[in-house]
Amino acid sequence: MHIHLLQLGRIPYAEGLRIQAEVVAARKAQRIGDTLLLMEHPPVLTLGRNAIRANILAADELLAQRGVEIHEINRGGDVTYHGPGQLVGYPIFDLRGDLPGKRGPHLGPVDFVRLLEEAIILTCKDFGIPAQRICKLTGVWTLAGGSVREKKIAAIGVHVSQAITSHGFALNVTTDLRDFDWIVPCGITDRTVTSLELESPISPNPSMQHAANSISANFGRVFQRQMLAASTFGDLLSVSQTLS
Repeated sequence: MHIHLLQLGRIPYAEGLRIQAEVVAARKAQRIGDTLLLMEHPPVLTLGRNAIRANILAADELLAQRGVEIHEINRGGDVTYHGPGQLVGYPIFDLRGDLPGKRGPHLGPVDFVRLLEEAIILTCKDFGIPAQRICKLTGVWTLAGGSVREKKIAAIGVHVSQAITSHGFALNVTTDLRDFDWIVPCGITDRTVTSLELESPISPNPSMQHAANSISANFGRVFQRQMLAASTFGDLLSVSQTLS
């Protein structure tokens, strides 16, 4: 069993959505297997299905000056930020497949999110960062200590259609966290955000590729699959046809 890996580098958010839609359509048609897309975006704000527009704090004029786009999308969750230094992952998986913890005809979306969280927690561990889940607060968080509350290091929001997942996670690697001041991240007002760069005691200058390699390896561990890299969507289709 395999997970295909396609790393796209830094691309506009709209292009990422387009490629994701192509991969989702191919997965629904069983032309490819489960696939993890990794990418980075220029500054953009996205509003999930449960988003409250008031959680965008910055004025439209300021966002326009900074070239920040706003996209309303079909993932779960509230408003979030994507930008340089943040690793964005779109796992396109069939929940009816052979997945850890599946007890019925398909894995539940919440159970799928727990697996995503586990892969990110293991990635944080690779950087020497203890991380955790917090009940009723989707995502991955640092541990509290003394007067310091938990901080969010990765956001998660998924969509499921015909048992195929889309959207996914955003892990702050070297993100300029000041950009989160434009929003109330995920609608949460009593906790802040952080990054691998700020929290890692062993890797003060983490690279995006280092983070991508760690995420890829930990997806393989959590989902108990071999990771197979492809360089383009066309290569992904070719490799899938060879394996089928």
